[in-house]
Amino acid sequence: MADRVTVIGWDGSPPTDAARAALGAATLVAGAAHHLALPEIPPAAERVRLGSIALAARRIAAHRGTAVVLADGDPGFFGVVRTLRDPEFGLEVEVVPAVSPVAAAFARAAMPWDDAQVVVAHPRTLRRAVNVCRAHTKVAVLTAPGAGPAELGLLLEGVHRTFVICEELGTEREQVSVVTSDKAADHTWRDPNVVIVIGGPAGAGEGGGWIAGRAPGAGPRGWVQPDDAYGAHAEHGPPGAPGAHGTPGGPGGGLGEGETQLLRAAQLAHLGPRVGDLVWDIGCGSGAFATEAARAGAAVIAVDRLPDACARTESAARRFGVHLQVVQGTAPHVLENLPEPDVVRVGGGGAAVVSAVADRRPQRVVTHAATRDEAELIGRDLTEHGYRVECALLQSVQLDTGAWTETERNVAFLLSGVMPDRAP
Repeated sequence: MADRVTVIGWDGSPPTDAARAALGAATLVAGAAHHLALPEIPPAAERVRLGSIALAARRIAAHRGTAVVLADGDPGFFGVVRTLRDPEFGLEVEVVPAVSPVAAAFARAAMPWDDAQVVVAHPRTLRRAVNVCRAHTKVAVLTAPGAGPAELGLLLEGVHRTFVICEELGTEREQVSVVTSDKAADHTWRDPNVVIVIGGPAGAGEGGGWIAGRAPGAGPRGWVQPDDAYGAHAEHGPPGAPGAHGTPGGPGGGLGEGETQLLRAAQLAHLGPRVGDLVWDIGCGSGAFATEAARAGAAVIAVDRLPDACARTESAARRFGVHLQVVQGTAPHVLENLPEPDVVRVGGGGAAVVSAVADRRPQRVVTHAATRDEAELIGRDLTEHGYRVECALLQSVQLDTGAWTETERNVAFLLSGVMPDRAP
């Protein structure tokens, strides 16, 4: 095992005294090509080109001598320190940090970043990184080949964002460009780069917050809000009318029969939307569910065939300070060109829309039915698509706490489907 392992961050600045001392004593140095060309590396030191961090860690663990690992930026921030400290290798490390690429990028843009989300995008996580960009006002994306500014822009189709693209930070070839997301695919970008993604209304952190990133619990307390928070009391009637294939309930300002507060709470609990997810809300109606899923940090596409419902959903999102994308159109046809969802709520359209959703194999699906026959039809279809199905009859009774008399009663079958091979 190496007698000593020092991890040195490099941000283009001259090495610190601590870094120079560690390099001067090194018998093995690992790093990228531009690191290994540094004049401070002793000529006799063994050089290891960093490709796989795990392979390099094994070489270091087997080395008898003093090892140094050079890494861009702060190696403890999405960097090599995590791998080197893995118990598999048994390495004890010392760290000489430098400015992280994210901090440098925001400095070049002269922007604060304590209110930013920070994500890593590579081909395996690109879709989830894009979902964070859909859902949040300010995101820094640490990119990788095949998951860079062009790919981010292409996957953000339909969502306007501004990109601040910082290429080769800390080098003589450093360049900062500002483009709109729809233009990012028109250029070839040099690696490594960091993309700051900006868009939408100012977040809560713009005035100075107390926690980095998205402040938890922003806005009113509660996973769901009372029905009257969305402008009206619930309207009740037969399922699918008049909003079949789109809106549960009508365009007159009321909530649909599938939008009541307690039903929304149960639907949110079954879907569990979270940061990095893409949620479809089909038949968004008042926008209550879509807004509440967005408050959980998920990206949301809200779909409805009625212009009034789309306008109400956009208004609800603005009122609660969240991002979501509203698409007007009739399901299931409008769903064909939407990006792949993680979880889906079907608020209108019935069995035909649920079946079309199941064809896309999201991890989870929730919907409701007003009759047992309809619930059985939907449940059988989800089962045939490979979902594990649960159904519960929910009944809620609102009481006037002055006279303790019943004021409102709601009954619905709640259906949820989980795709076992894609859970959780």
